[in-house]
Amino acid sequence: MKEYSVYRLVKGEDLNHHGTLFAGRTAEWFVESSFVAASCLVGKPDNIVCINIHGMQFKSPVKKGEVVHFRSKVAHLGYTSITIYTKVSSETENINFLPVEGFITFVHINEKGEKVPHNLILDAIKDEDEKKIRDNAIKLFNKNK
Repeated sequence: MKEYSVYRLVKGEDLNHHGTLFAGRTAEWFVESSFVAASCLVGKPDNIVCINIHGMQFKSPVKKGEVVHFRSKVAHLGYTSITIYTKVSSETENINFLPVEGFITFVHINEKGEKVPHNLILDAIKDEDEKKIRDNAIKLFNKNK
């Protein structure tokens, strides 16, 4: 499945009282980048609503001046739901530096706000990493049923 990218520069107004990237700002950017992937797939942003932010884990702090890269791709499709996996890396630190990763589930709706089928189909799994991401998304999906 296609990967969608969003880049952000961490500025002074994005910091918390510790001088590192505020978790709330990270969550905002995380949801936004995941939304980009879901809405691009569906083709109409008005038909996508976020219903669950799950498994978002903060692993390391991010400092002022760093450029963070949000990479998002579809991890699971339900009948009306789309679960996106997003990982965040720092472009200014070591490329293996992964401060945040997790999943967000969106629902496809009509103009009345009712859930409707999205008629999307997942591509074949490309590698072991993608298989692991999809397996974890299925566990989250089944856990939240």
